[in-house]
Amino acid sequence: MSVYAIVDIKVTDDSWLPSYAENVHKIVERHGGKYLSRSKNIVTVEGDALDTTIVALIQFPSMEALQTFASDPEYAPYMQARQAGSVTRLHIIDDVDAAGTIPYLAKG
Repeated sequence: MSVYAIVDIKVTDDSWLPSYAENVHKIVERHGGKYLSRSKNIVTVEGDALDTTIVALIQFPSMEALQTFASDPEYAPYMQARQAGSVTRLHIIDDVDAAGTIPYLAKG
């Protein structure tokens, strides 16, 4: 079952961004992940706007693959740099329909 990481980042010190942007997607890919978006073009259509700089949407083939990526020693310095230079919210969702009425999604 695929899982999706929704990463909402407010950058507080952008010194980490070039190296992170250049290298982390390669580590994600090694763990079966794929960036679906990594964008600064954030438009709030409903509700209160978040104080956000970047939102990324990353697909992984499973929760295990995401966890293996997150614990990869090669990723650790990039994660530490991101955490030091931003406020990040990370949400993980699966690919199911909570209401169970969308026929092409598994019932959740």
